[in-house]
Amino acid sequence: MIKATRLGGAEYYINPHQIESIELTPDTTLLMLSGKHIIVKESAEELIARIVGYRKLIGGFKNEE
Repeated sequence: MIKATRLGGAEYYINPHQIESIELTPDTTLLMLSGKHIIVKESAEELIARIVGYRKLIGGFKNEE
């Protein structure tokens, strides 16, 4: 799970494997596989770094640097 922050300041954790895409509209918006849209404070680059870190942590994607 990765931590994300809603625009109102609430922090929560999401499953990065459920993210279909990240849009910049201009806020960072996560489009989930369920169809739900989640607007967060973090930049797309920050979220991608967290996703890669999480994937390395669980050991499922050893070829990612």
